[in-house]
Amino acid sequence: MSTTAFAHWPSELRSELDALTANPRVGSRLLLEDEHTRIWEIRLGPGERIPFHRHVLDYVWVCVSGGTAISRDGDGVIHDIRYAVGETRRLSFAAGESMIHDLENTGSDDLVFTTFEYLASANAPLALPGDAPAP
Repeated sequence: MSTTAFAHWPSELRSELDALTANPRVGSRLLLEDEHTRIWEIRLGPGERIPFHRHVLDYVWVCVSGGTAISRDGDGVIHDIRYAVGETRRLSFAAGESMIHDLENTGSDDLVFTTFEYLASANAPLALPGDAPAP
């Protein structure tokens, strides 16, 4: 991790990134987990954020609400993003690849996503902590 890439980050965010490099909670709430898929909801009010988390599984996200956000990635880059209602993306990771980031709602309305993680991906799923609800 290059220290210059993170020079403009508050120390609390750098510490959180270091502490959560293996955080598997890619959403605010686990809606369903079965033998094929984990389905997550992200619901962020204005100014709220989901902490850093690591994606290792292939996944699809759908923006339910539309809105604006910033996302900080594991390389220190901050992305300003505008999401459209219904915008959908698919991301895929080869064996050993992953992505870490957070997401912060910078808009004036709730920002809502549904994320579908596919357990049959090139990487094994990260274990969920004991506090993740079993559907």
